[in-house]
Amino acid sequence: MTVAGIPNDHILVDPDRLKTQVAAIFEHLKLPVKDAETVADVLVQADLWGITTHGVSNYIKGIYVPLLLDKTITPNPTIKILSEGSSIALLDGDGGMGHVVSVYAMELAIEKALKTGIGAVSVTNSTHFGAAGVYSHMAAEKNMIGISMTNAAPRVVPLYGKNAMLGTNPLSIAAPTNKVHPFLLDMATSTVSAGKLYVAALNGGMIPEGWATNIEGQPTSDPVEGLESKRLLPLGGTKDLGGHKGYGLGIAVDILSGVLSGIGYGNVLPYRHVGHFFCAVNISKFREIDAFKNMMDEMILELLDTPSSKQGEAVSFPGEIEATTMAERKRNGIPLHNEVIDYLDSLASEMNISVKLTT
Repeated sequence: MTVAGIPNDHILVDPDRLKTQVAAIFEHLKLPVKDAETVADVLVQADLWGITTHGVSNYIKGIYVPLLLDKTITPNPTIKILSEGSSIALLDGDGGMGHVVSVYAMELAIEKALKTGIGAVSVTNSTHFGAAGVYSHMAAEKNMIGISMTNAAPRVVPLYGKNAMLGTNPLSIAAPTNKVHPFLLDMATSTVSAGKLYVAALNGGMIPEGWATNIEGQPTSDPVEGLESKRLLPLGGTKDLGGHKGYGLGIAVDILSGVLSGIGYGNVLPYRHVGHFFCAVNISKFREIDAFKNMMDEMILELLDTPSSKQGEAVSFPGEIEATTMAERKRNGIPLHNEVIDYLDSLASEMNISVKLTT
């Protein structure tokens, strides 16, 4: 281990430098400058929060670059409103980068919520959008409750099922506060996201049983075996531990993201294309905003004041770890694995981009 507990095979990288390089890479891949910056903002924000699985480490190499190069992802999409009401809209993302489409969609949901109290936007024909919490947090920054979710290609088996039928289908809810960190829930409806298996495999570690199964549907502790089988377990894993609840939540996300938008669900999704759902709730249309935020503070502080049942572990709440991690990483840098840095720097060299993460 090295500085601040960072593993020896990781290097601390300046967030602004990382963002500049990533934006330049996507601009080279034909994204408009503003869109390239949006993608970089979303990816680096995930890393700042400590959501490494959805930052720069996994999907740039595995999804975004190859799919932009083979034109599966549209670099400069024409986002269209297919249907619209005062509080709702259905968007066609034109196969664009999910980060760009999703920022557009949540901004539209917020705009509608400002006028009517609630804005709900369903999105069809989009692609992988990164960390769901980025979009719900956009609403919380505007003193609204934010909800975001997306479906995905099958990686999760139904409870007692052998074959993957559902995506990891993440969802996020965020709410503003006054004195404490904003509430930010960002979770897959599988026990973990596939990205955690990638990270475990990259770092040479094992995974707990209950995360994934092998090709025969049996639990495995080998992340490589789990990645090869492409079979994750629903949140909870077994019925005794609430696996039926994670299974049901995964279906619910498919309904709101896939069936409502018309893109489809599970095995009928078009290759590498997905649907999303976003909602913004304008708190001030319900009650005085400071009264809401003060009550949020009271509720969270009461939770934090709960005595711990495990020595050395304090009670926390969703959003606290992300906020404290972001503050620390803005000061000291984002830890990235050497292989990730080598890949990004080599990609930058191939593209004649001058910004490098190592000197």
